[in-house]
Amino acid sequence: MSATDANLTAAHAEVKAEITRTDTKTALLLAFVGAVLAGTWTVARDVSLTTAAVVVGGLGLVLLLAAAGLLLHSVRPNLGCRRERFGFPLWATLTPEEIGAAVARDLTADIAGLSRLAVAKFTGLRRAVDLTLTGGALLVAAALITAGGAL
Repeated sequence: MSATDANLTAAHAEVKAEITRTDTKTALLLAFVGAVLAGTWTVARDVSLTTAAVVVGGLGLVLLLAAAGLLLHSVRPNLGCRRERFGFPLWATLTPEEIGAAVARDLTADIAGLSRLAVAKFTGLRRAVDLTLTGGALLVAAALITAGGAL
């Protein structure tokens, strides 16, 4: 194996590992957002809330729901996309001989496609983190309003 082939193989593995890390972070954040939504609902239904707390907390919940939507979109399988020239969806439609030819082709196209996928997933994750932070801050503000301690 030449140095170029080894570098391409390493780059391919690195991009796949980055996709895995992003999907893991996404799953953890989705579980956290779900727990916050469930906990907020449990607490809010048993507490008498002021109008200001309802408005601020409601906005926080909307942002958390938007974050959950982004996270789900980020990990949503795209099995129907025939544009992609790499990975599982394509392989599922090929014969064994065609799979051999597809695997033997230049890795650069595969690395480029997977890199675009990784960037899209990472961007969605970053936006969901921003929404989660903002939504959480609004929920804290709503809790403070309800407690009568701030705002």
